[in-house]
Amino acid sequence: MLATPSGTPACPDMARLHRLAAQLADMIPGAATIRVSLTDPKQTWPHPHAIAKDAAGETIELSRTTARVAARWVLRVWPDADWTRPHTFDLAAATLTRSDLAAASRRR
Repeated sequence: MLATPSGTPACPDMARLHRLAAQLADMIPGAATIRVSLTDPKQTWPHPHAIAKDAAGETIELSRTTARVAARWVLRVWPDADWTRPHTFDLAAATLTRSDLAAASRRR
């Protein structure tokens, strides 16, 4: 597996991804996906932000702290992702996809 200059693996191992998914599912009961971005609608500067949705696609209300912690956890697992665009973390599959790409594939 390729490594980054810091010596850490370029791709996080699957066990780590599943642990993250389990921790987020425990922290946000009923969540199926978590959309993570650096655009908090209540802030004018970049800030970690998360929106959780259940299996039906309904938004789950999160406290500001929970939203920020969830976003930071995902950001730390994928530091090299293009965070200029939002990403969606699927808790069941433990996969991260760019939100605009996921929406485009659903339309097809």
